[in-house]
Amino acid sequence: MDVVLVTAVIACLFLVIAAAEPLAARLRLPYSAILALLGILIGGGAIFFLQTEITDALNPVAEVIINLPIRSNVFLYVFLPTLLFQATLGMNLRRMLDDWVPILVLAVVAVVVATLGVGYALAYTSTLPLMACLLVGAIVSTTDPSAVVGIFRSIAAPRRLVRIIEGESLLNDAAAIALFGLFMGFVMMGVPDPTLGSALARFPYLLGAGALTGWVMAQAGVIAMSGLAQYERAQISVSVALPYLAYVASEQLFGASGVIAVVTAGLTLNLVAPGRMPPAAWTNLNEVWDLLAHWAGALIFILAALLIPRLLDDVRWNDLLLVGVVVGAAIAARAVVLFGLLPLLCRLRLSPEVERPYRAAILWGGLRGAVTLALALAVTESFRVPLEIKRVVGILATGFTLFTLIVQGTSLRWVIGRLGLDRLAPLDQALSDQVIAVALQTVREEVARTTETYELDRDIVRGEAKRFAARLDKAVEAAEDAREILDRDRVTLGLIALAGAERDATTQRIRDRTLSLRLAQTALGDCDRLIEGARSGGRLGYQRAARRALAYGPALRSALFAHNRLRLSGPLARMTADRFDLLLSQRLILRDLDGFIDGRIRRIHGRRVADLLHDLLARRQEAAETALDALRLQYPGYAEELERRFIRRTALRLEEREYATMREDGLIGPELYTALTQDLAARRTRAERRPPLDLDVQRTELVRQFPLFADLDEGELRRLSRVLRARYVGPGDVIIRRDSPPKSVWFIASGALEQETAGQTWRLGRGEMCGQLAILMARPRKSHVRAIAPSTLLELDETRFVRLLKRSPKLRQAVRDSGQKRGLDLQALLPEDG
Repeated sequence: MDVVLVTAVIACLFLVIAAAEPLAARLRLPYSAILALLGILIGGGAIFFLQTEITDALNPVAEVIINLPIRSNVFLYVFLPTLLFQATLGMNLRRMLDDWVPILVLAVVAVVVATLGVGYALAYTSTLPLMACLLVGAIVSTTDPSAVVGIFRSIAAPRRLVRIIEGESLLNDAAAIALFGLFMGFVMMGVPDPTLGSALARFPYLLGAGALTGWVMAQAGVIAMSGLAQYERAQISVSVALPYLAYVASEQLFGASGVIAVVTAGLTLNLVAPGRMPPAAWTNLNEVWDLLAHWAGALIFILAALLIPRLLDDVRWNDLLLVGVVVGAAIAARAVVLFGLLPLLCRLRLSPEVERPYRAAILWGGLRGAVTLALALAVTESFRVPLEIKRVVGILATGFTLFTLIVQGTSLRWVIGRLGLDRLAPLDQALSDQVIAVALQTVREEVARTTETYELDRDIVRGEAKRFAARLDKAVEAAEDAREILDRDRVTLGLIALAGAERDATTQRIRDRTLSLRLAQTALGDCDRLIEGARSGGRLGYQRAARRALAYGPALRSALFAHNRLRLSGPLARMTADRFDLLLSQRLILRDLDGFIDGRIRRIHGRRVADLLHDLLARRQEAAETALDALRLQYPGYAEELERRFIRRTALRLEEREYATMREDGLIGPELYTALTQDLAARRTRAERRPPLDLDVQRTELVRQFPLFADLDEGELRRLSRVLRARYVGPGDVIIRRDSPPKSVWFIASGALEQETAGQTWRLGRGEMCGQLAILMARPRKSHVRAIAPSTLLELDETRFVRLLKRSPKLRQAVRDSGQKRGLDLQALLPEDG
């Protein structure tokens, strides 16, 4: 085959890709549908010119198009890893984890239901073997979310809904391809006849070994990229190699699922790499992958569509009836999930409520695309699959894909319009009218000042002012007609705007590199929860989301367990340092939001709403300060180190800005600017290294500052710090259970505990202790003690406590005082010091 012609054809395909995007926007059709239609036209045109006698001039080009060296392996080993890997890199995984239940259930259950529904419907209406029918079901069960997600974003659908659709699509690709591999073994000839039991038994190995391979490869990739910190292009090159090596190693070396390996590698890189790479390098890496995935997705559509005329060349009338069966069964299966399973998950509070119009749009927007065509081609090209099965599978998968792209894709916007999803809700429309009125009043003032400054012609100014005044009067009239907005709704809208401003401020801090990219997803995820909480639950939803951002989550509680029980301090030290960083950043951002309330929200929603938002914001500021103070008490000196680091990073950002300004003004040349920025980059790398949090060192400092140990000399303090065991607990954690044997005494270094004894309750704070009375009186504990705030406790076993009690008069007096509070006379056990 002529290399020149192949190169020219591929170059022309890139021109088609370039033309498809603006064409899709102009026709208001899904991009994937336009690509598929163009590919079909090109493939059909090539066949026409080869068969026609009108001219032979285009035959060489047509032959190249028809015989392009593109097989299913190219789709599976080149394009598919690219699409899957980029999808994992572009996800906000920490926000996805909030909805892992609906995402996982919808993805796995939807694939299984569609596979079984289509498979058994085909088995009932055709002569194909059941396993071949189930293979067709697995092929057509994957969805391409690009169309429905793109439209949902354009109509401002809830972010959580869009996130669930994206997550479901990624996981159902992996699940469907795994099922495809399972059923493919049943239809191939020349291989040992599998049994369903043996195939299902191997299924966990396919998933587990694939996930382990992807994780190991990603960890190795992160280590390699960390060693190339000064070479951004080298880091990006490693990331490009990673998914393909993971796919090949999993498939060829371990016989596991390559798709699972690629997905796991992408998820691991998404979680780990931002903390090991410079922010600019991570941003550029994502931009490169966005472009690669754009090309891969477009090429797989066009190249697969080129083959559609040949796949449908041998179509029969009964095949069209079977395509109709597949269409009906697939839509019915998806409807069962959307209108049966999803409402059930909502009632169980495992999924957000998805209104019926949105579910209808998701149902009609379940387009099939690249993955479906690639899997169908893999079947048609396998020499081990019987000819009739290859023919029918190719026709059914291709026909179903064409139906979803041409029928559903072209009518999706019309359906969304009929469902009323393209119009603003009454509340949003009323707010829009008021925002326009306020904005136009500001614009009028600015335009008046501008015309005076530039001394424009009075007649021109008067004519334009008249036109603008007419528009302003119309906007004010519409805003006055919308006075029926309730204060409750105004508060909700104000909170959404406030949370949006907080997200913008957080994004700016990430760009300014005063907040590390590794913590960016966590910080932005907290802001998204505030927006979604306010949108769904108003003031209470906003407050719940704010409390959740400061609460001890499952990951931090797991780290506490690992430290307290397993003596593994690394995760706790890292997550505590992250908490320090986030709280410092949040405190500064919250202080700046008061100006946003006065400057923006007050003008739109009025003084009462603004005052209420100020009050809510003040409570959040107080809660953040309290959490930060608790950390300062737990880890003396560490907060000061982080604040110094913040100041240094801020100074470097301002210095960089000054150099850029001087360069733009021509005060310094490019050579000097390059030298200055290189030196600045080296200092920034050093400044961005976060100081490690050594929990053992912090424990020594805590013991030294503890009031009860003030009468001990330095040597005794050091010995005591070695035997004291630090334990970090969160709100609700139980410290002492009633009727448990006395083994330890607990000293409260920071935080607060609540003790219940004989129906009475005491609050214990910093500098106090608990558990000492049961040891002295040698009886089972009568108290129940739990933490009511994040607390740091120092645990001392019974034997060492008794020894310390004999040496420390201050400790003996504290024990006597605690006994008196509870009405106990400890004179016989602890006589007064002589």
